Amino acid sequence: MENNQKPIVSAIIIAGVLIAGAILLRGGKPATSLNTQANGSGIPVTTGTLAPVSSTDRTIGNPNAKVTLVMYEDFQCVFCGAVSGSRPDQIDIAAAIQYLKQKVDPNWAPFMPVVMDYVQKGSIRLVYRDWAFLGPESVQSAEAARCAGDQGKFWEYHDYLFAHQNGENKGAFSNPNLESFAKTLGLQTTTFNKCLESGKYAQAVADSKTEGANAGVTGTPKGFILKDGKIVDIIDGAEPASTVTAKIDSALKG
Repeated sequence: MENNQKPIVSAIIIAGVLIAGAILLRGGKPATSLNTQANGSGIPVTTGTLAPVSSTDRTIGNPNAKVTLVMYEDFQCVFCGAVSGSRPDQIDIAAAIQYLKQKVDPNWAPFMPVVMDYVQKGSIRLVYRDWAFLGPESVQSAEAARCAGDQGKFWEYHDYLFAHQNGENKGAFSNPNLESFAKTLGLQTTTFNKCLESGKYAQAVADSKTEGANAGVTGTPKGFILKDGKIVDIIDGAEPASTVTAKIDSALKG
């Protein structure tokens, strides 16, 4: 009787893992079309209005690059964590990657490492924008990253957050942990803590979400590829690296 039950128990466990994975993946969208239409050339464009890149944006790469990638993300979004390529072994991100390989592309690979290659070569400029929609720890982490930016370490903090996802609103990005991250990264902690605890960037994070919604963002990750300031393509969700590469190459050649 015990031996006969083993296949049943295994099936129940597998089903439970799949259901849990589906629940964990609610924080973003894998690869779907979001408020887009085609222009006369067949290029997908948003039906909203994207705020122009300004001096208040967090950018990295050649400021004179003709191609810019504007990314809207949430630091708690598991799909954003997956495309970052930072922690494929983290349980939620591993589940996301498995889902993407099953449902999107069996050869799926994270696209941000590829994007950073273009950035390092000076081919494109990357812009990060907050779309903190998954709860209080999304907002807290977004504010914390901006505080790190006051000390010139936004991108280091950005990477550290994606590498330390651990569920949504379960304490991974509590203020004490965010302050601990700052210390680990060598920030001046008194200044950082004061910035975070004062809510200095609360309005900026809220405004970024509003601007994203105006541009047609309804989930993360969401990217806009600009050439000479005009949208020429979009990234809808956790697209495969090969797809994003093709889109960037097309923008660079066009």
